[in-house]
Amino acid sequence: MSIITQINQEHNIAIDALCDAVAIPRATYYRNQQDDEKNSSEIVITPKNSLRDEEKQVILNLLRSERFIDKTPYQMFHTLLDEGEYLCSPRTMYRLLESQGESGERRVQRNHRDAVKPELMATRPNEVWSWDITKLLSPKKWVYFYLYVILDIYSRYVVGWLIADCESKELARKLIQESALKHDIQDDQLTLHSDNGPSMISHTVAQLLDDLGIAKTHNRPYTSNDNPFSESQFKTLKYCPEFPGRFLDINSSEAFCRKFFSWYNKNHYHSGIAWLTPECVHYGRGAEILEKRYQAISKAYFENPIRFNNKIPQLKQLPAAVYINPPQVVEINLKN
Repeated sequence: MSIITQINQEHNIAIDALCDAVAIPRATYYRNQQDDEKNSSEIVITPKNSLRDEEKQVILNLLRSERFIDKTPYQMFHTLLDEGEYLCSPRTMYRLLESQGESGERRVQRNHRDAVKPELMATRPNEVWSWDITKLLSPKKWVYFYLYVILDIYSRYVVGWLIADCESKELARKLIQESALKHDIQDDQLTLHSDNGPSMISHTVAQLLDDLGIAKTHNRPYTSNDNPFSESQFKTLKYCPEFPGRFLDINSSEAFCRKFFSWYNKNHYHSGIAWLTPECVHYGRGAEILEKRYQAISKAYFENPIRFNNKIPQLKQLPAAVYINPPQVVEINLKN
């Protein structure tokens, strides 16, 4: 459009002819000219109720003052209003802060410690134990029985448990000590993992572990999957068909747990350990049983291969390592 205007002024050629030459409707040209004149004549009008620059600076200085630095504009507004002073609306305060890039969180907040992600590996029994406490319901509201369970993460074997009417660091210390002695734990052999419950992080338990030469690790806060083996074992317990839901007294809960853990260790075929029982893996009989299974299924295969779709059975193996939070594997593709 500006070119048409320039040619018209320099060479005195009619606007109509120039518009016809470039196939632009004359109405479009004249409407564009009116819009340009309107935009050039527009004047920015400052609202009468706007704050002056010096007033804005006073409000910003007050928002940044030691008195209000960690307060929201609404808190500052109502505090000043209670003192009989009005400067501007809270929304105007927010606009001023936004214009200065200061509209983020203003309150002083607590800094949580940087939680370390636990990464543990067990390649044999009695290398990493996991322990936790769960509540069992009683007939009375707010009354529970507390079940303490220590589990070997490699074999899934319950190496120790007890049930009590309270959660106690002294009871936890006793259970850990008896379990370590029972399984002949040596210095620097074992790592004991748990969540951040009061008994788990108590000085009493920490001192015992130091005396026994046992390392300890803990979950990150609010991260239950940092202790997956104990959580899974509790689910197996509470979803057992014989689990009553509520126990009449501590004796009945102890009788149930004694029967359950005997079954769990000796008769429960666990999917995570090649469908072996925790007891046979914990005491080193897993490879022998897997070999016997392989011989039996191989014999059946050679007698009738078609039932196996002519696929030769493979010897199953126990996992080489069991992890809590396995390390991430990064794949690198090398292109020629």
